[in-house]
Amino acid sequence: MSTDLPLAGSDRIALLETFVRVVEAGSLSAAAAQLGSTQPTVSRRLQQLERMLGVRLLQRSTHRMALTDDGARCYERAKDLLAGWQMLESDVRGADDQPSGHLRVVAPHAFGQQQLIGPVADYLQRYPRMTVEWLLHDRMPDFIGEGIDCAIRVGEVGDPSVIALRLGEVPRIAVASPALLDGRPVPAHASELADLPWLALRTFYRDEVTLTHAETGEAVTFPIRPRLSTDGLQAIRNAAIRGLGAAIASEWALVDDLATGQLVHLAPDWQAAPLPVHLVYPPARHQPTRLRRFIDAMRVAVPIAFRTIQAP
Repeated sequence: MSTDLPLAGSDRIALLETFVRVVEAGSLSAAAAQLGSTQPTVSRRLQQLERMLGVRLLQRSTHRMALTDDGARCYERAKDLLAGWQMLESDVRGADDQPSGHLRVVAPHAFGQQQLIGPVADYLQRYPRMTVEWLLHDRMPDFIGEGIDCAIRVGEVGDPSVIALRLGEVPRIAVASPALLDGRPVPAHASELADLPWLALRTFYRDEVTLTHAETGEAVTFPIRPRLSTDGLQAIRNAAIRGLGAAIASEWALVDDLATGQLVHLAPDWQAAPLPVHLVYPPARHQPTRLRRFIDAMRVAVPIAFRTIQAP
């Protein structure tokens, strides 16, 4: 006869949450890291859930882990139950309830270090029961495997399996060091830039440049053979300051350098196509309050972050 004490409803929810996290993370150790727990604790919770249900949920070996048939059925039902529980909590507590918990968010490295750290701080100050893990890299995350709640992406989002909420756009301009011009006047027309040495920000352009006149809409495209290609915004900025070549980059990252004269704005009536900014997250029937509040905060913060740099 089992000597386990009956579990309270909240304890059962916690066991189901652990089980779902183990399945989605792919291992006990990954689930433990995401839950802020330990592998033995996660293993113990999983075993407790299996005893409570009287079935084996996972087949585990040294090298792999797989759901049993019972485990697959339990996983699908557990996701529905947890979504329903989250919806119940939100409905009962009301729309004005302060969110609590933890968010794991991925943001572009440079953008996340400068333009968005202020809005994240504002979010945490407004909701003191929240914590945020602010992960900075430029690749699209594996939302389920890495336990990511949402990501902020600069550029187009081509993955149809995620929801991409457009927040705004990043203006881009062509710049160079005064030394690169060697005393020549700053080019006024986009076609005059074709003969300059160039740098490439590989994420957005590699072997050709297209600039559009802000008023007339005239577009000029010309090929480039980059002296330096990189996927880092700060790297291309620093290379441009050193006079290695002309470059196209986000205007917000260049404002200070333009003001101090380290860089000059080439063909100032012309711009590269702005880059869209999206907040991306996996689809779900119900989003927790903490994520909805974060989305609301970013919808306001991102347009403001770029509006403030438009003034000369």
